[in-house]
Amino acid sequence: MDERMFCFQCEQAAGCTACTGAAGVCGKSAETAAAQDRLTGALITYAGQLVDAGRAPAPEQALLLMQGLFTTITNVNFDAATVDALTEKVHAACPAVAPDYDMQRLWHEPDPDVRSLKSFVLFSLRGMAAYNYHARVLGRISPELDRFFCTALETLSAEGLSMDELWALVQKTGEASYRCMELLDAANTGAFGDPVPVEVPLTIEKGPFIVVSGHDLFDMQQLLEQTKGKGIHIYTHSEMLPAHGYPELKQKYPHLKGNFGTAWQNQQTEFEDIPAPILFTTNCIMPLRESYADRVFTTSVVSYPGIVHIDEGRDFSPVIRRALELGGYKEDTLVPGMNGGKAVVTGFAHDAVLRHAGEIVQAVKDGKIRHFFLVGGCDGTRPSRRYYTEFAKLTPQDTVILTLACGKFRLNDLPLGNVPGTGLPRILDVGQCNDAYSAIRIALALADAFGCGVNDLPLSLVLCWFEQKAVCILIALLALGIKNIRLGPTLPAFLSPGVVQVLQQKYDLKAVTTPEDDLHAILGG
Repeated sequence: MDERMFCFQCEQAAGCTACTGAAGVCGKSAETAAAQDRLTGALITYAGQLVDAGRAPAPEQALLLMQGLFTTITNVNFDAATVDALTEKVHAACPAVAPDYDMQRLWHEPDPDVRSLKSFVLFSLRGMAAYNYHARVLGRISPELDRFFCTALETLSAEGLSMDELWALVQKTGEASYRCMELLDAANTGAFGDPVPVEVPLTIEKGPFIVVSGHDLFDMQQLLEQTKGKGIHIYTHSEMLPAHGYPELKQKYPHLKGNFGTAWQNQQTEFEDIPAPILFTTNCIMPLRESYADRVFTTSVVSYPGIVHIDEGRDFSPVIRRALELGGYKEDTLVPGMNGGKAVVTGFAHDAVLRHAGEIVQAVKDGKIRHFFLVGGCDGTRPSRRYYTEFAKLTPQDTVILTLACGKFRLNDLPLGNVPGTGLPRILDVGQCNDAYSAIRIALALADAFGCGVNDLPLSLVLCWFEQKAVCILIALLALGIKNIRLGPTLPAFLSPGVVQVLQQKYDLKAVTTPEDDLHAILGG
């Protein structure tokens, strides 16, 4: 069947407009895109029925919603058959009393601002669902948030909404996004302790090993438990790097050794001929190359045609057997960072940083720290993303860089040292993308200490975005009233010119330009 797709949910959107051919830039086929549209339409109808029931969805109903939305995130699922199977599961839970919502109604909405705001909400819900799912597997559930997912999804199918009503939905979605990240923070720290700063080597020790990519700390803990005493070393990849900061992972499992490689977009070269299996727990999996496809495993909602999938029982025996078969490297092997570094530091979440809040405030008052930058977010393939590395290099010695998500790999191995006159590193890795919550907590605490608002702090946000979890973070920042965000490498294609104009006027949201010009605009001089 000659199908054509419509997809503009991620930063890769063809021509910065939309992927509309037989396949997306991400490698997703039109068949899979259509399956994801069908799944989304089924979820919208299902959510409407749950709203009509007049109560919060039951835990199993909410879980199905989260799994469905999570499945549609960029670089999570490339297998149309598994997406369709999930749609059938939704249908089984929701006996048809109304046809599924047709996503073409949204994609072909004649009013570009209506389409833009509804898409902004939908893509944020997809990102939120990922965070909600990670919290759920650790036992943290919010009925209030579950109810919001239902009402927000149902609203997407409504016709004739005014712009005021749609902007109000954007605000509510942003507020819910922040609460979702808060829920996941409580789940992660409750299960694994508050992160502490730790230096993570980028050298892979000789012998059998497994590389774990993604975000799900529960999956990581389950694999660590199952590999105890088996002579297998475990290495994080991309967004799993912050796992090293959690005491109940790093201290309890000494075979959690270090980090392999850099951000997700480099996996096709970094995984070439790797003598070890790779486990994908969440996004971002890319179309696989034959040179390493036989060593890839997926779990949770991740799926790729022809790849062994570990089901919800989390029995990682097939991954463990493959690691022992492959044997790993014969000698210790350095897989350096993007800038040639041999180690990186992580673990500067809100608890670790705020323990030193008094020292930080005093350093600002003494003139030792002039400015804070939050430089990070989702990484991607565009060469223009080198901007973030160059920006970090240009920042003065009396400034501090908070970073997070896979975008940190653009700068986290730079030898920027400490702020002169303090013991504070110039680069503080706050954690995963969802740990934007930690960065917000830090900013709010500093604002409180200085007796001012967040927008009055010597703090600038220079963010990179790629997929829907970054959209979820952006909408949360806007809902909190945070202004002067610089976003790149391009503004989202789903934001219409009219919506962008409002965001510029109300929040002073702006696209990045050049590192030199942006730094000059921020610091002056």
